[in-house]
Amino acid sequence: MTGKRLRPHRAEAERTRGGVSDLCHSQKRLRPHRAADVRIRGEVSASARAGGGAPAPLKKVGLALLITLLLAVPAFAGERYALVVTGASGGEAFQQKYDRWRATFLATLRERFGYKSDRLLILAERESEGVQKATRANVQRLLGDLRRRLTKDDQLLVMLIGHGTSMDGEDAKFNLVGPDMSATEWADLLRPIPGRLVFVNTTGASFPFLHKLAGRNRVVLTATDSAAQQFETVFPEYFVKAFGDAAADLDKNGRVSMWEAFAYASAAVRQWFEQKGQLPTERPLLDDTGAGIGREAGNPGTDGAVAGVTYLEPEPAAALPGDTSLGALQKRLAELQTAFEELKAKKAAMPPDQYEAELEKLALEIARVAAQIRSKS
Repeated sequence: MTGKRLRPHRAEAERTRGGVSDLCHSQKRLRPHRAADVRIRGEVSASARAGGGAPAPLKKVGLALLITLLLAVPAFAGERYALVVTGASGGEAFQQKYDRWRATFLATLRERFGYKSDRLLILAERESEGVQKATRANVQRLLGDLRRRLTKDDQLLVMLIGHGTSMDGEDAKFNLVGPDMSATEWADLLRPIPGRLVFVNTTGASFPFLHKLAGRNRVVLTATDSAAQQFETVFPEYFVKAFGDAAADLDKNGRVSMWEAFAYASAAVRQWFEQKGQLPTERPLLDDTGAGIGREAGNPGTDGAVAGVTYLEPEPAAALPGDTSLGALQKRLAELQTAFEELKAKKAAMPPDQYEAELEKLALEIARVAAQIRSKS
């Protein structure tokens, strides 16, 4: 990027510098205990001092810090919903294992992340208090209800635990009580639901779900990278465990993102097969670019940017403003953050000049909105 393009004239640059400063001040007000915010404020101040008041703070801050700034903006907290399904087990030993995984994961959602009962939907092989039977009709009914309840700011997690079956290599089924449902049928039911979708299929033969469900504003995980991998999987054991193990928190921010849980579980799966002296029969994949191809945790690829800032845990609570215009500005910040996540996910496929231009545009807009929030606070 050239100085000429970054500094069309001094007045705009001065406004930008003020906006970046206000962005940092607004972070201090909203999340005073975050160490990352302290580092960001310090780096911005250092950049300003190094430039001697130069009217091009974005150039001094640099791309890496801009990325940190953009991702550190507190998001406007939409609601979190979860649908957890354990399907037909096919035997008592499988049922006990699936029930244990489900109970552990639900305890995390309820007790650690604060999911309320009306936003935590549970289907299983056997009905019990708060748990409905995992039938095709119940899946259809619950997803239809969620389509009416969710907004574009909300997030839905769908997690499948149980058995999967390959159909023709291009499609697969998740085994329910009674008629099963194919990946195509799951995709059709989930397509109209607004907001961010996090879809985790932990079963064998789950790979076709990646291609069928991938899309914009979606994070899709499968336990296998091939429909032919139909053996019982160990991925769910470690995926569930990731949210209670500090070792999964790779960036040490006190939270485990979907990418971190995926990477943690993937490493544990590899280690499990190595200890058994067996060739792996499952290779977990993650897709968040919408390409439907996916990426293994240890391999290079474009997937992972959105998953890295997607959490099952609700966003840290900020004081909600009584001023509706202030609330609208905070919501706009969240929309800009989502736009940045999507831009970063597309970086590898974009010409560098176009990527940098769009990144600069986002940074300027975030600075402008942050300045407006500051003026109203």
